[in-house]
Amino acid sequence: MSASDDAVRRQRLFLAVALLAVFVMPISISGTAIALPAISDDLGDSATALQWVINGFNVAFALFVLVWGVASDHVGYRTTFLLGLVIMLAASILSAVASTLLMLDVARVLAGAGGSAIATGASALLSNTFTGAARNRAFALFGATLGLGLALGPTISGGLVALVGWRGVFGLVGLVPAVALLGHRLVPDVEIVPDPDRKAVDFSLLRNRRFLAIVLVPVACAVGYVTVLSYLPVALSAVHGMSAGTAGLVMLPMTVPVLAGPIIASVLIARIPKIGAMTVINAALILLCLGDVGLLLFAPQTTLWALVVPMILLGFGFGLPIGLVDGEALTAVPPDRSGTAAGVLNFMRLGSEAVVVGAYAAVLAALLRSHLAAPTAAAVAAGAPGHGGTYATQLHLIVMAMVVLTALLGIVINLLHRRPDAARSMSVAATADDQGVGAVRR
Repeated sequence: MSASDDAVRRQRLFLAVALLAVFVMPISISGTAIALPAISDDLGDSATALQWVINGFNVAFALFVLVWGVASDHVGYRTTFLLGLVIMLAASILSAVASTLLMLDVARVLAGAGGSAIATGASALLSNTFTGAARNRAFALFGATLGLGLALGPTISGGLVALVGWRGVFGLVGLVPAVALLGHRLVPDVEIVPDPDRKAVDFSLLRNRRFLAIVLVPVACAVGYVTVLSYLPVALSAVHGMSAGTAGLVMLPMTVPVLAGPIIASVLIARIPKIGAMTVINAALILLCLGDVGLLLFAPQTTLWALVVPMILLGFGFGLPIGLVDGEALTAVPPDRSGTAAGVLNFMRLGSEAVVVGAYAAVLAALLRSHLAAPTAAAVAAGAPGHGGTYATQLHLIVMAMVVLTALLGIVINLLHRRPDAARSMSVAATADDQGVGAVRR
């Protein structure tokens, strides 16, 4: 085997390690909520403490992305990535053995800090390890892994809760970084050239309107899909008294389309000339809005079969653009800014998911407290049955707000994408020269 072949093989093995490592983060965002009823039964139903089981990870992740962006320049991307794995492993063990909600909350904050180090290190390493078309493919797989992890999180977590209890969810979250650490020798050590003007996350790229339009797509998906994905299992428990294991199975109509969506999108674009990336993105945004509207049928007296179609629409709304967003974002900027663009995209993707899931939980808890006594509201917010009508009514208010916000984001995305952008034209020309592609179809 030649030296070049060995280098390519090591790159591919590192990519597998990186994808395995980042797979655990979306599960922590979307899969933890399904364990809340069991956690509440075991450790108590304090409303604030239970919210921080979810929000602790989300808030810490969003904040520490910026911290690690600066720190990684000093300690190195490899060290940042491996340190993130160690922190995530330690936090997961602490979560799995937690005897109080406070202990669990602290562990979740620690997990968020570790997860952000994994994301920051992995993104920087991929950007510096791969070049050209290989880098685009690597980041496309990175984005697809995050999407699949989000979609499968509730079903995987629900099965674990049913089989081994809620502690099994955090056991899985710890197992993944433990396995990834076994491949530590494959993680490249990238030389860092100090740049005093470098920013943790360079948001100047957002002045590129085409790039900003694409970056807002996962934000819209976070609003229209990730919130529902994360908390619908809790709603099923509160409104229909459903167990975590059953709720995880009921979520399949919402998660299976995520697996098929990217394949369908790529086939449509390849075979039908009039269908481009924005056509697929707009169709996805419409499906998200229609799916959320369909959730207004959710009520104690309504059969769960009424939710199947809305859940399928939501699944395809999230799944169709998964394989497109990263590639579209990277071709919207000059090739030498690909690494920075990927960092901004993933910050916005993961940050928006963390923020909207946390906001959803906080607003729902506040609405329930305005209709129920504080102790009862806390229990219901965690999935306790007995007040399904009240829960469903407040859920409907949030869903309507989600529809409006998703639709507004869709309008902004289209306005930005359609406006001429000099940077975009230069980017496409540079990409064509660099990679030998003829034309980029939109």
